[in-house]
Amino acid sequence: MPSPRIIAIIPARYGSTRFPGKPLHPLAGNPLIQRVWERCMACGGLARVLIATD
Repeated sequence: MPSPRIIAIIPARYGSTRFPGKPLHPLAGNPLIQRVWERCMACGGLARVLIATD
């Protein structure tokens, strides 16, 4: 039996009412969404990492 393909989906809503523009807010020199994506890519075992935006 082949191993299942695991896909991560990162929700990134730009037009939030509490924190507009949160995905692009800098955190340690990089946009927050980039840091989240890099962490997902580093965890291994994922076939794909997708970012869902509004």
